Amino acid sequence: MYHNVLVPISFDPERDVTGPLKVARLLSAPGAQITLLHVIEQVPAYAISYIPADFMEGTRSALQAELDGLAKTLPNAQGILIEGHSGRTILDWAEQNQPDLIVLASHRPSMQDLLWGSTSGHVVRHAACAVHVVR
Repeated sequence: MYHNVLVPISFDPERDVTGPLKVARLLSAPGAQITLLHVIEQVPAYAISYIPADFMEGTRSALQAELDGLAKTLPNAQGILIEGHSGRTILDWAEQNQPDLIVLASHRPSMQDLLWGSTSGHVVRHAACAVHVVR
């Protein structure tokens, strides 16, 4: 059983968050801390001027509300929203907060993943703790 569990959450349509949440619940010790982490990819500087100022703020509020709703379905869970590159930011957060398990969803690899790699693949290769990938 794990005491500090990180569950990176992707709101992409092809990602099912129910699997990782279920695994996190099953593998967590009683009283474990569960963190649901969503990484917002940074908007390139050349595109930011085309986005209304209140759009990003509204998007952040909606995503945080979604995370908070998911966190309510798990004991001792919290939702955290941060900006950065998904794979690197998940690993940076894990390095700072020392989870003993990361549970994340994956998808069927495509040709793009073979060329560029995937977030789950990056986390599996570089995490300092146990990683459970749910497909």
